[in-house]
Amino acid sequence: MIPPRFAVTEDQIDRVVASFYDAVRSHPGLGPVFAAHVTDWPRHEAKIACFWRNAILHERGYDGNPLAVHRAAGNVRAGMFDVWLGLFDSVLRHELPADTAAAWSALAHRIGRGLMFGMQETTGAPLLR
Repeated sequence: MIPPRFAVTEDQIDRVVASFYDAVRSHPGLGPVFAAHVTDWPRHEAKIACFWRNAILHERGYDGNPLAVHRAAGNVRAGMFDVWLGLFDSVLRHELPADTAAAWSALAHRIGRGLMFGMQETTGAPLLR
């Protein structure tokens, strides 16, 4: 069994995901982008919690391809990931102990950079907003 990347509980993951999507829904830039695609928020949040459990705890419950989903959305731009990461970081700092928030933030930024570059590669658009 592979040890977790860092110490975090499933409940903490669920809380971070729920708090993040609460913030997303009210965000003037991200809210409309997500609203165009997410019709079942509890289902979406459960899927994203599985993504993070896989990425952090190495649980095998997530089945998806985030880059393909973001590319197919049609209204997601590479520069949006900076906004996403800023909002995510604020949720992490609010919901978790500092060391856990920092470790998760580093992982999220690494994943976000990959998505950002993957999106830029597809659209040919610059990474700037």
